[in-house]
Amino acid sequence: MEFKDYYATLGVAKTATDKEIKQAYRKLARKFHPDVNPGDKSSEARFKSINEAYEVLGDPEKRRKYDELGANWRQYEQAQQQGWPGGFGDGTWTVNVGGGEGGFKTMTEDEMRRLFGEQDPFSDFFHAFFGGAGPAGQPGGTPRQGRSSRARRGRDVEQDLELTLEEAYHGAMRRFAIKDDGHARSVDVRIPAGVNDGSRVRVTGEGEHGAGGAAAGDLYLRVHIAPHPRFERRGRDLYVQVQVPVTTAILGGEADVPAIDGKPLRLKVPPTTQDGQVLRLKGHGMSAVGRPDDRGDLYATIHVRLPRSLTPEETRLYEELRRIEEGSTRSS
Repeated sequence: MEFKDYYATLGVAKTATDKEIKQAYRKLARKFHPDVNPGDKSSEARFKSINEAYEVLGDPEKRRKYDELGANWRQYEQAQQQGWPGGFGDGTWTVNVGGGEGGFKTMTEDEMRRLFGEQDPFSDFFHAFFGGAGPAGQPGGTPRQGRSSRARRGRDVEQDLELTLEEAYHGAMRRFAIKDDGHARSVDVRIPAGVNDGSRVRVTGEGEHGAGGAAAGDLYLRVHIAPHPRFERRGRDLYVQVQVPVTTAILGGEADVPAIDGKPLRLKVPPTTQDGQVLRLKGHGMSAVGRPDDRGDLYATIHVRLPRSLTPEETRLYEELRRIEEGSTRSS
């Protein structure tokens, strides 16, 4: 098995400071994060290796142990090929942590877990490097524990979720089928009101089951909100087009405005409202997630509706209005 050089993974020297290691990790994590590279398996693998490297090098104690143990990797590799000498049946094994002849000590399984974490976040390199007791068939040896017997958190599951704007406004209930170990199970999820397009809803513990008694992973729902035929959403605000008669635009009055909850609203239109003017109805937009009383606004864009035909009386009145307008123009 090839030795993993975590310094090379993060692109830093072995003499790098803690600050330099953190900066290198953050830069690479942003570049290869799954959210930035959806569906890119190579980026996903790179992100995992970056995470693993920082798990070790980002912790001063783990880094010190890694440097000590890593420097003697060839000795371990040769010992492994020769049958893991020094294994014990009580769950301990011999490792060289001194760097010189005679510098051997016995470390227990618990010590190894305390050193590299209970969640077992490392690769096969570490499972081989810090494997269990001596191999079966050796004096005092026991069957080596594989990855499946270690405590390992379940994998996260991600699914797409399609919502209408009305469902995003009110909140919704959805049922999802989750495949786990070849079996399907149903999960009912309450989607909170106010979710945004592109946001991720996390459902704790509804991913794949963990191994060795570890916690299950999480279910992530990536929200996609379908375009609405009438409303446009901008953040927590909603926009709608409203037509009013020319008389209402000129003299003022009231107009019916549709609302996303289905209950029409009455909008006061001030006199001489211009075509394309935007009027606000406060508090009738989308709510903030988890704060139902914290709502955006509804904006109505006014469009003046001109008559397609006129009665004789309407024609007479418009002609009179024109004469008044022309008289006002000549006098000015």
